Amino acid sequence: MSEAKPEILKVKPSPEYPPEEGHYLRGNDYSPVAVAVLLNAPRPLPNQPDTKDIEIPPHIENLVRLAVETGAALGGTIQTENIGIEKIICNVVGNPNIRYLVLCGGEVEGHNTGDAIKALLRNGINDRRTIMGTKAPTPYLFNIPLEAIERFRKQVVLIDLLGETNKEVVSKAVWSCYQEKPIKFMDYTLYDVGAYPEPAICCKTTWRIKKPETIEEWEIDEEFIKKLED
Repeated sequence: MSEAKPEILKVKPSPEYPPEEGHYLRGNDYSPVAVAVLLNAPRPLPNQPDTKDIEIPPHIENLVRLAVETGAALGGTIQTENIGIEKIICNVVGNPNIRYLVLCGGEVEGHNTGDAIKALLRNGINDRRTIMGTKAPTPYLFNIPLEAIERFRKQVVLIDLLGETNKEVVSKAVWSCYQEKPIKFMDYTLYDVGAYPEPAICCKTTWRIKKPETIEEWEIDEEFIKKLED
């Protein structure tokens, strides 16, 4: 008599999930993977900070739609190396089932947002809330709790497809993440590892710093950080 296979742990996301608005589609809440498509497009006006006010190129729209149709929990675009990353963090930590982040699309000129995401997961942030070891010019995470940043780094594994726009490759990456048994995808061994074993974190951007790109690095001193925390 064969032994029963252990069930993969799945949990309900936070009731407010996904807490942040943006240009994304919501798929299966119990999927272990989210997809972030880098967006090279004109920046929005200062009073229109969300990417939903930007005309998204068709090939980017198609990648976002493909991600969800293939089985991703979330598929969306990201443009900036600060608030854009903060929004992704808030939405991911609101759903412990998400254990992989597929990063694809061409690098964002002038922002190096893809490089910033990779550096965040590899190195974290310093005591000035700056992502360490990135080429991004303003990689500041001022508007979300430190707890959310650390959870994000522990919760997800990055599938690095920076520069990739081939729909078949992105689709295969998503598919590989929710297999029951380990499968090889490029240099990764992927399968559904189950939900992160701690409750969801529900948070939103505070907008304490609405234009992080206007902050000079020399301004971020101990007093600046203390005001943020207060």
